[in-house]
Amino acid sequence: MTASSEPARSGGGTPTRTRGDRPGTAAKTSAAATFALVFGVSALICVLTAILAWAGLILGIIGVILGIVGLKMARRPGVTGRGVAIGGLVLSALAVLIGLALAAGITTFINNEGAVDRIQQQVDDLRDKLDD
Repeated sequence: MTASSEPARSGGGTPTRTRGDRPGTAAKTSAAATFALVFGVSALICVLTAILAWAGLILGIIGVILGIVGLKMARRPGVTGRGVAIGGLVLSALAVLIGLALAAGITTFINNEGAVDRIQQQVDDLRDKLDD
């Protein structure tokens, strides 16, 4: 056998194994965990822009689902990605919470007649200044 096909040996001379099914195979990161992280980062960026908060809320919900699936897949032998799934889950949940808070704030503001009237008055004042 060549050196590359032999399993790695630890200091005691016993072969070491990765989390893969066979000796010498590397464990694979869960695709769901990776996508959870991608969706979590995207959702957080969208929510923090406030203009795309609705898209961030949707991406965050998808990221939470993928994070849970990624955690379940990481339990399988030969699959890693627990930390990646947790990171995606946390970022996605944070994006969902910020998105919901932003939506609640906007809804409360819109339903406040006095606030809407003040904004309308400011818009009318600015329009009058532009006409002069």
